[in-house]
Amino acid sequence: MPDRRAIVVGVTGISGNNLAEHLLARGWDVTGVSRRPPRALSGVRHVAVDITDREATRAALRGADPTHLFYCTWSRRESEAENIAVNGGMLSNVLAAVEDAPDLTHVALVTGLKHYLGPFEAYGRTDPPDTPFREEQDRLPYENFYYAQEDILFESARQAGFSWSVHRPHTMIGWAIGNFMNMGVTLALYGAICRETGSPFVFPGSPQQWNGITDVTDARLLARQLEWAATEPAAANQAFNIVNGDVFRWRRMWGVLAEGLGVQPAPYPGHPTPLEEQMAQAGPIWDDIVQRHGLQPLQLTVMASWWHSDADLSRPLETFTDMGKSRRFGFLDYHSTDRSFLDLFDRLRAERIIPSLDVARGRVAVDEAAV
Repeated sequence: MPDRRAIVVGVTGISGNNLAEHLLARGWDVTGVSRRPPRALSGVRHVAVDITDREATRAALRGADPTHLFYCTWSRRESEAENIAVNGGMLSNVLAAVEDAPDLTHVALVTGLKHYLGPFEAYGRTDPPDTPFREEQDRLPYENFYYAQEDILFESARQAGFSWSVHRPHTMIGWAIGNFMNMGVTLALYGAICRETGSPFVFPGSPQQWNGITDVTDARLLARQLEWAATEPAAANQAFNIVNGDVFRWRRMWGVLAEGLGVQPAPYPGHPTPLEEQMAQAGPIWDDIVQRHGLQPLQLTVMASWWHSDADLSRPLETFTDMGKSRRFGFLDYHSTDRSFLDLFDRLRAERIIPSLDVARGRVAVDEAAV
């Protein structure tokens, strides 16, 4: 392995955390940037800094000599104009902090499918391109902080001489705790609460999502594509979609999730039943589950992103992505979506984030015997 020194910005998030794990396993030297330390990444050199502060970012990264920079974070604001100002500013601050790094050869930017669907203000209400979404499609005629970030990256690369790549995952499924865009963990928590309380495990989204074709991105697969694009000369200066490579309908996948969480899937009611409403009063219920099963004492509001899962699952249109460009450039990797969810559920049980299925069943049996 050549000397490869990575800075991962957003190392506590789902994409940054999984990327750091992958790079460490592959022998990279990894520096992680975030406000708080990452969980269970002992090989990462952590830099704590608020990257909205330009001078603090420059000071925190002074002397860093990365060969590769992976930008895997964003901050949500009330309007798209604010999103552009804040997220464009954060990326600019990081790039300015490493502009004199003598060995920097590549910068990777993780964005997402809002590139094709539009910003939150017009999310899914625009006229998006036909599915599957392809990288060569024109930008939508709306303000979008992803476009602003791309333009900042392109100009910085032109001036500094490094290569770049842009990666557009769909909904990411994978291990991370405490980030606010995490459908896999959110649905695992929802299923655990339904199992413990006897509530129906009902698909909370729209009929279009229940019946339509869709896909997701395993965060581990994104990590592999990020490394590939950063080290494969043919992939330099390209934007790539990244999804698992299979497609599914939620009307089948909901049963896979239910079995993996030890609950019975409820019949779909034909309309959305948002998780944000269903789980509005679930905090004390979760605290009781944590105490009874000896789980890690983490608050439900820290782990669950009800609003984000509602946004994804309630889209009024079909959404899936083409991977042909990656295949043409040589990235042939694939991940089973069933395993994306089931592997995550297994790890959440192993890390004592959700109850063991055996323990939960034992508790139910004892309760029934007592009655």
